[in-house]
Amino acid sequence: MSIELNESVEARVKAALRGNAAAFHQLVAEQKMKMYSIAYSYLKNEADALEAIQETVCRAFLKLGKLKEPRFFHTWLIRILIHYCIDEQKRKRKTLPLYEMPETLAADLALDEKVRLKMAVDRLAPHLRHIIILKYYEDMTLADIAELLEKPEGTVKTWLNKALTELRKYFRKEGEQGYAQPG
Repeated sequence: MSIELNESVEARVKAALRGNAAAFHQLVAEQKMKMYSIAYSYLKNEADALEAIQETVCRAFLKLGKLKEPRFFHTWLIRILIHYCIDEQKRKRKTLPLYEMPETLAADLALDEKVRLKMAVDRLAPHLRHIIILKYYEDMTLADIAELLEKPEGTVKTWLNKALTELRKYFRKEGEQGYAQPG
């Protein structure tokens, strides 16, 4: 069944490469929920996520001729989306710092664990943040992440370990400052 599915995807990609806009639309439509989920994970805003998807589809359509392997269309599309989201995060950081909340205010607010976790993840270095988002928010395997980011799987494992270590340190430090510990 999966071989037939892959052949079908490849056939639609080849049709799209020949100028069939309907085939391209169908390929993109198959990924719309996954694209939204990834974009929202990065940008934390529905409007920004939808804008990212729209921009990604436009870029993919314009650069479709550069796709070397039709069977990797979906990976290629997600990679374009992630690069757009990263660029958008950088652009926003230049204009408006993310999560710059005075420590005393953060201590006074009883932030629930999910919000604190998101804040902690956002403080990670970009390459570590990407691994956490793709692994835990998007439920991707390490092999899939390695393929998507074009990195060796060992590198992805190392980055995941480093990200988790930094998150543990963050929450340990947070506990020492008087925050409620889960338990």
